[in-house]
Amino acid sequence: MAIRALVWGENFHERNDPAVAALYPLGMHGAIAGQLRQSSDLDVAVATLDQEDQGLPAERLAATDVLLWWGHRRHQEVDDIAVERVIARVWDGMGLIVLHSGHLSKLFRRLMGTPCTLKWRVAGERERLWVAAPHHPIAAGLGDGFEIENEEMYGEPFAVPEPHETVFISSFEGGEVFRSGLTWRRGGGKIFYFQPGHQTYPTYHHPQVGLVLLNAVRWASPPAGA
Repeated sequence: MAIRALVWGENFHERNDPAVAALYPLGMHGAIAGQLRQSSDLDVAVATLDQEDQGLPAERLAATDVLLWWGHRRHQEVDDIAVERVIARVWDGMGLIVLHSGHLSKLFRRLMGTPCTLKWRVAGERERLWVAAPHHPIAAGLGDGFEIENEEMYGEPFAVPEPHETVFISSFEGGEVFRSGLTWRRGGGKIFYFQPGHQTYPTYHHPQVGLVLLNAVRWASPPAGA
């Protein structure tokens, strides 16, 4: 049976910034979904904040195995009721992948119970993602790691609880390092935070980023009957 993945995005920058629209004509959520749709074992859908029930009605979440979340400018517009619906599904076993600036979303902060703050700098720096857990399923096929030519720098301290696993550690041209791929469990659900994905760079077209997301969806998917 195919893994049912739902890619949720704000769909704000794509509609309001021509540079982002040029990079992501189908939206950032569309680019992420396109990476995942290259695999035949996934059934991939997309949802956005401006849809009915903010793209997160109960029946849609009930039919989702893994939710991927990208947010940035509109965190406070996400209804608390929608956030609680997602959290309840995570506790019941739905996987959750939080991307880039989704670290400040209501959803991630409530699941972590911490501020989830960090240092940042937008300078289009080269980022090297080092595989810190080479035998972890999310790191499959990546060797020692890979590079992204231009990304936003995220730096420590990252105010999150001690992760269950640190899969990736990133280094940036400015000298900073960052725990860029972390996992947790909440109830029956697996959570993965993945740092790359600033809207003004073509990160979600990068083949290794796509492989990380595919691996993460497979890892986070609940076992049959969960």
